[in-house]
Amino acid sequence: MDEVLSVSDFLRLANEVLRLNIQNGAFAIEGEISGYSVKDGKWIIFSLKDEVDEKSKLKCFATVYKVAGSFEDGMRVRVWGGPSIKPWSDFQLDVQRMEPVGEGALKRAYELLKLKLEQEGIFALARKRSIPKFPDRIGLITSSDAAAYGDFLRILNNRWSGVKVIHADVRVQGKDAVDHIISAFDYFNGLGETDRPDVIVLTRGGGSLEDLHAFNDERVVRAVYGSSIPVVCGVGHERDESLCDYAADVRASTPSNAAERIVPDRRDVEYTIKMMVERVGDTLHRRLDDRGQVIQTAERVMAHFLEGRKREADNVIQRLLLQTNSWILSIRQRIDSEERLLRNVDPTRILSRGYSIVKSGTKVIKDAKTLAAGDEITVQFARGTVDAEVK
Repeated sequence: MDEVLSVSDFLRLANEVLRLNIQNGAFAIEGEISGYSVKDGKWIIFSLKDEVDEKSKLKCFATVYKVAGSFEDGMRVRVWGGPSIKPWSDFQLDVQRMEPVGEGALKRAYELLKLKLEQEGIFALARKRSIPKFPDRIGLITSSDAAAYGDFLRILNNRWSGVKVIHADVRVQGKDAVDHIISAFDYFNGLGETDRPDVIVLTRGGGSLEDLHAFNDERVVRAVYGSSIPVVCGVGHERDESLCDYAADVRASTPSNAAERIVPDRRDVEYTIKMMVERVGDTLHRRLDDRGQVIQTAERVMAHFLEGRKREADNVIQRLLLQTNSWILSIRQRIDSEERLLRNVDPTRILSRGYSIVKSGTKVIKDAKTLAAGDEITVQFARGTVDAEVK
């Protein structure tokens, strides 16, 4: 008897057979997008049309978390994923990765994504950060096999040797390039403060729009934008433009120009220092000369001032001398007058005319009645004294 399965069991069995025989992502399928839509900002639904047989269509389902970028109807794309049968019996491809194919599709995807990121402010000039003038460590994201790697190091060492370069060797094109570059940004930004570089350089040589596709991938652009370390992007030749250029803090036209933008030329720095020293020396000499002139002027003013004060002091001294002489003369005349007066009232001069002074002890006797017989007295003459007794 044949085995009887439920519808869900049969669908589950069919899906298991598909998964066993067609490995997820084993094939890349190309076609033209039709009916492209994004539901609830999460789910991407579209059909992939065959460019030869218009009747051949493949329903596709993806999420915005796995498929980055901007797409629209009519765009030729290449998708990777696995087949599955849904409960409502629809056969579809669960897309894991998708990218535009051909110059026209790549250019259109570039324009759509650029417009989207511009509207988000990813390219705003106001958020650009300056890079250190003399970085100690540089994080370099590029392929060691690329000419850009050698060009960057050669120019860097010629201009300013001794800078430590931490190289993250990545694929710069192909299906693994995007994941490699994003991992390199995660590595540098995850380093501690003492180990992380002062600036990150993302670079590669020129190529077609398809060659540069990894640098126009939305996930890579957002990694550049979200880096906590300033980013310098030097992708391609001068005419080449990538979305990473717009998102970076500093855009360089080439890998060599990236090295020129990061470090100064040692000769220019030496010349600048020499000119600064000369300017400082000239300024110092000028200021010393100016100070010397000020000092000389001050000396002349001070000498003039002191000469004036000396003349004034001499005049004062002369006046003091004149006044002192006049004062001394006046005093001398006064002393002479007083001396004459004293000589006139001097008792010894009166005694020389025959008078005498009678004292009882220290008291001058003016009236004889004040004396009694037996009192001792002293009589002073012009020359000498005698003791006597009243009889």
